[in-house]
Amino acid sequence: MAYINGAANISPQNTLNYRQFIQGEVSQNNVFFQSINPDYKEFLTPIEARRMSQTVKQGIYCALTALKEAECKSPKAIITGTGLGILSDTEKFLENMLKNEEQFLTPTSFIQSTHNTVAAQIALKLKSHAYNFTYSQKGHSFESALLDALLQLDEKKSPVLVGGTDEITANFFKIFAQTGDWKTRKTSPENVLDANTNGAVRGEGTAFFVLSNKAQKHTYAKITALKCLYKPEKEKRQETLHKLLIESGLNHNDIDFILTGNSGDKRSDKLYQEFLAEEFSGQSSGCFKQLSGECQTATAFALWLGANIIKHNKVPDFICSSPKNKKSINNLLIYNHFFDINHTFILLSKPAID
Repeated sequence: MAYINGAANISPQNTLNYRQFIQGEVSQNNVFFQSINPDYKEFLTPIEARRMSQTVKQGIYCALTALKEAECKSPKAIITGTGLGILSDTEKFLENMLKNEEQFLTPTSFIQSTHNTVAAQIALKLKSHAYNFTYSQKGHSFESALLDALLQLDEKKSPVLVGGTDEITANFFKIFAQTGDWKTRKTSPENVLDANTNGAVRGEGTAFFVLSNKAQKHTYAKITALKCLYKPEKEKRQETLHKLLIESGLNHNDIDFILTGNSGDKRSDKLYQEFLAEEFSGQSSGCFKQLSGECQTATAFALWLGANIIKHNKVPDFICSSPKNKKSINNLLIYNHFFDINHTFILLSKPAID
């Protein structure tokens, strides 16, 4: 059993407060969606914050917020996933290397750019010597971290802090937009899903969760199942979904809400449309990447959103792609894929709290 007892999310939306989030989407008219940064003074001194990149600050803020909510001071493991690491510091190091003709370089930016920087800084902040690991597996970076967290819980190491983070920079976007994977025209959340063009809208964000073997009175949801697939054929996706439902003791009609990762890329979105039509026709569903944008760890945003929907039993109107059911949401299925390469199913259920 894995229960989400704490959760925090920094994204292009007002996700640090779910009540504020459901009031309406935050509109950004840009070629990529940037995170809304909070006031870091609650957890970081001005000197600490000045020396940290945005991603590290977000990681510490979300981690400490989730731990505080879960009433946990010392997790048994700290596990993160990131597709690209600390891009801003990577760029800073490379720019200095070129500017100084590979001479007289300080290692600070290089050290702070490594993928495990966020997990390391969280451990330093907590004075933790617990298991500490970072995964960078492209579109399955967060999923790999989440799978490790579930394995830690199986070994009775509870609670576990797990998170996903990725950032975007103008230089990175300029280079990788040439692949055709990203939209290059300015767009806003309300227009993403109507684009019907190639290319997803790029985003960024950080989300952390405290997982435990035991439910608490403020538990968000139970992670009932996690399945990951690499470049699966349609038949394999269907087989995996059906196996997930059988193992969970459910059928299709028991799924009260389906959350999919439509990103505005018509090639990717076609898979979601076919999936819903064939597996969950007429059932209540919604999308999340018009809010977060696409990135390697976008599933972390989906997990935060799905967990909050179950906890509050309320689906924001602006994420719905089909009519909402009036019944209580007891089981929610997340289906996401990263450009038809890395596919993920996560089943969340309402926890039984004494």
